[in-house]
Amino acid sequence: MRSVLTLRGWWALCTSFLFVGAVQAASVQVTDDRGVTLQLAQSPQRIVSLLPSLTETVCELGRCERLVGVDRYSNFPAQVRSLPQAGGGIDPNIEAIVALKPDVVLMATSSRGVQRLESLGLKVLALEPRTSKDAQRVMGLLGQLLEVPDALRIWRAIDAGVSAAAQSLPPQARSLRVYYEVSTGGYAAGARSFIGELMTRLGVQNIVDPKLGPFPRINPEYVVRADPDLIMIGSRNVQGLEQRPGWAGLRAIRGEHVCVFTPEESDVLVRPGPRMAEAARVMARCISQKGMP
Repeated sequence: MRSVLTLRGWWALCTSFLFVGAVQAASVQVTDDRGVTLQLAQSPQRIVSLLPSLTETVCELGRCERLVGVDRYSNFPAQVRSLPQAGGGIDPNIEAIVALKPDVVLMATSSRGVQRLESLGLKVLALEPRTSKDAQRVMGLLGQLLEVPDALRIWRAIDAGVSAAAQSLPPQARSLRVYYEVSTGGYAAGARSFIGELMTRLGVQNIVDPKLGPFPRINPEYVVRADPDLIMIGSRNVQGLEQRPGWAGLRAIRGEHVCVFTPEESDVLVRPGPRMAEAARVMARCISQKGMP
């Protein structure tokens, strides 16, 4: 009997070592939009996010408490407003980020600080969602990084919300030709952007040619020639709209078919993340109130 117990004890001990070894060997591995594979010994507990859509996605995945710093534009949900700010996506504060001792830094691929942070030994996951499919992919990647198994279930709920907003509009909305200006300088939402894709889902026609790219800079004369039925624009950019060459005669301006979004609404609309269903509802409300005859 003693030899049997010894054998069992030996087997239990070996199994225990194997289990511990497997846990130690386990790691989190994700590949970012640069094609760079990031490997961590465990899911990150200290995160700096330098892109509002990524900040919101982390929180939507239920890991908001892991954020230790954000960029100056991350303002949703409310709890992130009290976190230390580490500059912007384009101009990150490298010293502030290093001082926060993050396990990983989430930032856009276009940020100038990616290589600098990596040269200092920090782990960087560079992601830049530009389309709805990108936003879905990023949700899945961050779910993998943060060990949230139901990340795509969250995305399905977002997608269902967009579909519901589209179904709320009458069939005649499909005849509307819309111009959406996203920022100062005449940068518009092209058909290939996530905003343009939302417009397509809602059934309206984007006057911006898809060949011009996701967010092209549009000459005012281009809009005059297209003469849209409805203009969507943020309150930060609306000043002097009628003074643009030829714009006073646009049917949208003459008929007061212009939606001016508040700063809060604009934040929702220009971030490809978990509030895209809310963005669709904001746009649908605009179409119903200003676009319908």
